[in-house]
Amino acid sequence: MEGKNKRLAVLVGCNYPNTSNELHGCINDVLAMKETLVKSFGFDHSNIKLLTDEPKNSSSTMPTGANIKQALAEMIDQAEEGDVLYFHYSGHGTRIPSKKNGHPFRQEEAIVPCDFNLITDLDFRQLVNRIPKGASLTILSDSCHSGGLIDKEKEQIGPSKLEEEKNGTLKQSDNKPKSIPYESILQHLSSLTNINTTDIGTHLLEFFGSDASLRFRLPVLDRELSQPLKSDEGILLSGCQSDETSADMSPNMSNGKAYGAFSNAVQIVLKDNKEKLSNREVVMKARDVLQRQGFVQHPCLYCSDENADDIFLLQS
Repeated sequence: MEGKNKRLAVLVGCNYPNTSNELHGCINDVLAMKETLVKSFGFDHSNIKLLTDEPKNSSSTMPTGANIKQALAEMIDQAEEGDVLYFHYSGHGTRIPSKKNGHPFRQEEAIVPCDFNLITDLDFRQLVNRIPKGASLTILSDSCHSGGLIDKEKEQIGPSKLEEEKNGTLKQSDNKPKSIPYESILQHLSSLTNINTTDIGTHLLEFFGSDASLRFRLPVLDRELSQPLKSDEGILLSGCQSDETSADMSPNMSNGKAYGAFSNAVQIVLKDNKEKLSNREVVMKARDVLQRQGFVQHPCLYCSDENADDIFLLQS
């Protein structure tokens, strides 16, 4: 029966071409991961959905908020016990002020699709809650503020408290952070709606309607989800802590090939270690690669205790 288990993937690369938020390595990241999934992890090309904002690639679906959520929902709808699901996101992330009672200074994590229709940690929580028992969804998010991107997921490898070495080889100008500040997103959405308010939810609901994040459409849901952590089928490998930025390397700084630092580190780890690695080992080894390269970002792992020590993508 094991041979019949499905391996499904959704890969999203947002470079935001010809905008002030342009990145360079995100599409390269997911194209490289697609090949790795096929060659090393038993995925079939036909079971991998690719969404990029590459202007010349008419065969790829644009990574709008609605399209990304639809692709993820369709993948989960197909899932059965024993299936392996994978979502790789490379692009900008952001943080938005929390509406939770008693958390006036807390911020929530979100990714930034090409149309700025934010997908929040609550959306990912709801997707994880729909996964059939015995299946798994691994999310690798190479974006800023990606730690905690699945709401209320258990932290296994979290924020580093250690002082950074001061002899890193990278300068700040060598890379671009994969983050769009909340204020910039608010300004952009305000220009679309022409509504005079600082409430980002109002703008998102006005412009995107039912395609907006659950965090803004169903605020009561947030309270219903305030429950103790418990084991589930979600696994998050984040490119950095929630308060950190993830780096995007431009072609002139990376020998002609642009890439996201975390995505590239994972590729190095998987290439250099032919033996099976657990989710925990992949994250820790990626941290080591980034530290050697001089990046100041700390990948994190959020999942159940059991999934932390499970083999990455259940490699056969």
